Amino acid sequence: MISKPKCLTPLSSPSSSSSSSSLAIAAVAPLLRPRFYAETCPEAEYLVRDVIKKNMEREPRSAASVMRLQFHDCFVNGCDGSLLLDDTPNMLGEKLSLSNINSLRSYEVIDEAKETLERVCPGVVSCADILIMAARDAVVLSGGPNWEVKLGRQDSLTASQKDSDDIMPSPRANASYLIELFSKFNLSTKDLVALSGSHSIGKGRCFSIVFRLYNQSGTGRPDPAIEPIFREKLDKLCPQGGDGNVTGDLDATPERFDNQYFKDLMNGRGFLNSDQTLFTYPETREYVRLFSRNLNEFLKAFVEGMIKLGDLQSGRPGEIRQNCRVVNSRPADVLLET
Repeated sequence: MISKPKCLTPLSSPSSSSSSSSLAIAAVAPLLRPRFYAETCPEAEYLVRDVIKKNMEREPRSAASVMRLQFHDCFVNGCDGSLLLDDTPNMLGEKLSLSNINSLRSYEVIDEAKETLERVCPGVVSCADILIMAARDAVVLSGGPNWEVKLGRQDSLTASQKDSDDIMPSPRANASYLIELFSKFNLSTKDLVALSGSHSIGKGRCFSIVFRLYNQSGTGRPDPAIEPIFREKLDKLCPQGGDGNVTGDLDATPERFDNQYFKDLMNGRGFLNSDQTLFTYPETREYVRLFSRNLNEFLKAFVEGMIKLGDLQSGRPGEIRQNCRVVNSRPADVLLET
């Protein structure tokens, strides 16, 4: 059963409101706008991009890891930085959820960006906004498109492992399931296929595909959609009973943001089941073909999808965290009335 988080709403109208105090809590979702920090922290976007660039120079794979964080944060109760919270004795957060454990990486890159911003303009830039900026920058620095991000988000006061488990799709998901899931967030089939193009960069784990290689749909056979030579390559990379944490490229150009991913799907060379199903399913196949032929169409649709994804908010109370991993300590008198 697919359920949409309560109050999750796309908000995209501009606002003239200024960023809130680092300790203040608001009970309504803020409206987002470009250049939100133009007066309060004018260097914010430059500083975040510089951190992403330095980390990519040290480890190119960090680009894909950082970009993925936006999707995993925004789908679970909106883009509120809940993904970044560490577990506490009273809260099981999202980092150890089924879709995130042993999979998501580069939290420390966001920590570095936050620490940099706190030195320059303390208590101003939310962790949720850093995720949005960092995802955009990871795409740009990998050769992908640039776009103006809307900012002004606040950070959540809690996180939920259960919510993440209930919402985030599995690598085994098929296109029909994904279309239904994305529609719950006002994201179209075209958005789904375009955003799946984020797999233009990065790697996936053998754990996520061994069922495709040896027991697709409980048949005891490999997925017939896998091109035979590619399957032989995956068999060697991911032998039955092997190390599930070994990684393989998600497309043939894993460090360059381009439309090779869609060309690979057309040739039966999708790494994940949730990738290849986009070509085997008629409703998504047309977009795979379009994006494989026309890079500009893909880039345009990807940017539109990322902006729509970034608009998702829950309307729950929030704050500007001083440390992305923990909620601020707040005296009672700083709470805003609701």
